Amino acid sequence: MYIERQMSGTLRCVMDEYPIVTVSGPRQSGKTTLVRKCLGGYGYVNLEDFDTAEFARSDPKGFLMRYPAPLVIDEVQRVPGLMSSLQVAVDSRRDAMGQYVLTGSHQSLLRENVAQSLAGRTAMLDLLPLSLAELGAVADGMDADEIMLRGFMPEIWRQGVSPSRYYRNYLRTYVERDVRAMVNVRNLAMFEKFLRLLAGRIGQLANLSQLSVEVGVSSTTLGEWLSVLEASHIVHRLAPYFGNFSKRLVRTQKFYFTDVGLAAHLLGISTVEQLSRDPLRGSLFENLVVMDAVKWHKNRDDDAQFYFLRTQTGFEIDLLIESEGKLMPVEIKSASTCRDALASNVRRFAREAAAENPTLVYDGEDYQSRQGVRWTNFRRFMA
Repeated sequence: MYIERQMSGTLRCVMDEYPIVTVSGPRQSGKTTLVRKCLGGYGYVNLEDFDTAEFARSDPKGFLMRYPAPLVIDEVQRVPGLMSSLQVAVDSRRDAMGQYVLTGSHQSLLRENVAQSLAGRTAMLDLLPLSLAELGAVADGMDADEIMLRGFMPEIWRQGVSPSRYYRNYLRTYVERDVRAMVNVRNLAMFEKFLRLLAGRIGQLANLSQLSVEVGVSSTTLGEWLSVLEASHIVHRLAPYFGNFSKRLVRTQKFYFTDVGLAAHLLGISTVEQLSRDPLRGSLFENLVVMDAVKWHKNRDDDAQFYFLRTQTGFEIDLLIESEGKLMPVEIKSASTCRDALASNVRRFAREAAAENPTLVYDGEDYQSRQGVRWTNFRRFMA
């Protein structure tokens, strides 16, 4: 079963505008499936294969002659030296758009190499796991708890794989392979412990000093580990908002997991019944909603920015979306009952900061407006 990706139209559009398109995203988010479905006439080569990567590394010019454009090159960050040869290749035919599509699962390495060799020659797209809109009818009849437990990795929905088994193997592959390739983690058990502690702090202010005591490594090391988690699209950093809101604002950042199913697995949750009773259910629900908003905008390759706001007196907005010069405040509640008091913060923020379309996302019915606030079920927030 193939699930149509919202980024398909964006990919086809930028293919007409750039000689190279680079698609980044976490492992198994569907990058290869997306580009091969959209570009059926393209050749394909995967640099995960040792011999193929060695050929590209030792003789990049000969590699591009053997595998001519139009071509999809998977996991291109494995051979960063290939970028210079790609630059020469596309510069010889600057009027030819869509010559190469590159994919990779390490965001920092890709962007660094692109900046050095392919600046102005490639569009950069980020493909995250499935969105609620992409699941559509596939998730009909499932409640929020079952969706959060399954997460949004395409393989789980296509093949019916057990989420617990899938994420256990996913974590093992990620830690034992990718982490060691990106950073010198001497004690993998400590790194995994850090991941689990981070999952227990979804939506909370990230206090690295406190976490360093619990993990047993320095806060500097934790900062490096967080950079690795971001670079490999495991976590998403949400920055505090510093706009013209006349209050003393908290400046610490928050983190969410790119896939809420992985977060649930790290918390030791393996059944819907367990999740429904877990004290962190509300945090997982918030994770689901925040990342669905991020996916929606990334699938359209727009310039939206995402923030949260918290003052030193405790006033908080869960999510602020800044797009096209407009600011949208979003409150997220896992409840299914509509109580106007839940929307007081977004209502107040919209009034004081001249924000637009204040919204409360929850697990209940839709209302176009209740005292100036839009109430929407989480499934239809970004529909």
